Amino acid sequence: MNAGSTDFPLKIGIACYPTHGGSGVLATELGVALAERGHEVHFLAYSKPPRLSRYHPRIFCHLVEVSEYPLFKYPPYDLALASKMIEVIGERRLDLLHVHYAIPHSISAYLARQLMPGVRFGIVTTLHGTDITLVGSGNAYRDVTRFGIEQSDEVIAVSEWLKKETQRIFGATKEIQVVPNFVDVTRFRPKEGRTSPLLCACADSPIVMHVSNFRPVKRLGDTVRAFADATAGTKAQLVLVGDGPERAGAEALVAELKLEERVQFLGIVDDVHDLLPFADVLVVSSESESFGLAALEAHACGVPVVGYDSGGMREVVEDNSTGFLVRFGDVPALAARLKTLLADATLRRDFGARGRKRAVEQFDLAQVLTVHERIYHAALARRGRGAVG
Repeated sequence: MNAGSTDFPLKIGIACYPTHGGSGVLATELGVALAERGHEVHFLAYSKPPRLSRYHPRIFCHLVEVSEYPLFKYPPYDLALASKMIEVIGERRLDLLHVHYAIPHSISAYLARQLMPGVRFGIVTTLHGTDITLVGSGNAYRDVTRFGIEQSDEVIAVSEWLKKETQRIFGATKEIQVVPNFVDVTRFRPKEGRTSPLLCACADSPIVMHVSNFRPVKRLGDTVRAFADATAGTKAQLVLVGDGPERAGAEALVAELKLEERVQFLGIVDDVHDLLPFADVLVVSSESESFGLAALEAHACGVPVVGYDSGGMREVVEDNSTGFLVRFGDVPALAARLKTLLADATLRRDFGARGRKRAVEQFDLAQVLTVHERIYHAALARRGRGAVG
């Protein structure tokens, strides 16, 4: 078996949280790309993953059903997932499982392996961020998370920052490979014109955009406050894409600041690539961002980014070249940088062009996909199945 060769297509199971957060989006995009490359892909999740709207003959979805029993306060999803993994591996003869998020997916994969002693399949675990920095670092899951990492055949972190955090928090001895998130630069690209059917903004109104799952870590209120300060007295529009627990608080803040006529809540949008090119600036106000997929997708669309210098953002956004990064929590600085970009169309174009170039040269789907294939073959080699060429 040659690394990266489609002459030897694999049967790959992908376990992920089917959400619109970065890990769910990345897992889905990766699975689709693998299928188009010739591999057979099986998604395992409690619902259909995001961005999986079109039919593909080599993509299959297996829904994990969790039984409700009065005895269980919380249904044991990890056990149900392990059972589904065993079922699909047995029926479809999967070569490997690629699990996204350490908890509980890596543990479920390990359990499936233990319950199938005569079956050899690889386990690849991708760490995305909050599974390490928030969930896994807590006392309740630290040892289990470390175990899941150590028992995986190959471990991927989406940024150097996340790799170092994993080593610091867990003292993990397992080798961790850094494979950045990716973007399909043929879909995420600049577009001609200034209007989109999804937007209510006038063609001459600057558009500031924020894309996230509206969790507390995304600091949605910081984006709203920075926008209010940076655009006072203008017709600029703020477009908030996504949904989640912080939406109600953000809506209240918009009303408090009397911004109702200049702020749009679009909710969840699957085809973000049809929306991002119409932004003038993307704001990423996360407290911790292991990589910053929204920032990368904006760059691919030729859109500059203003955000906090937190986590792995510096590995995506080049400060003062493709965007601006400021100290976490400094809303006035965030507003000032946003104001600077909105006031200078030439600067926006320059930053956007450099961002697009960076996305194409360093984060294009095709080259990152080849790296994943090599890692898959390495995982199989550890199980005595094929060899890395």
